[in-house]
Amino acid sequence: MATETPNKPRTGRRKEAVARVRLMPGAGKHLVNDRTPLEYLKRATLVQAAFHALTVANAAGKYNVVARVSGGGLTGQSGALRLAVARALVREDESLRGVLGREGLLTRDPRMKERKKYGQPGARKRFQFSKR
Repeated sequence: MATETPNKPRTGRRKEAVARVRLMPGAGKHLVNDRTPLEYLKRATLVQAAFHALTVANAAGKYNVVARVSGGGLTGQSGALRLAVARALVREDESLRGVLGREGLLTRDPRMKERKKYGQPGARKRFQFSKR
């Protein structure tokens, strides 16, 4: 795929969240929606999960990551970011596919919110049963 532009964003999705990531050679500076990852995602565990692919690939200090994330909540956005970063790394270096694949970083999480059913207050919750 040498004909594609090298800086084309990779997309990741999780629940209702969508992340578009650009990977550029650099010193390891990351931006999520023009803010630092910790400032945006608010929890260190979410930041660690989002950039897990970089640590697995030993590329934490080699690339700058610029991400645009929208939709869903912070956990979904972190998961979307994780998939997008992994896909971007594979585009940069195809030999990382095996390592990232074994870690499960290239698989989109298919779990979605279950729909609310009629006659119930939620997806699974029932109204209180009254015998009399």
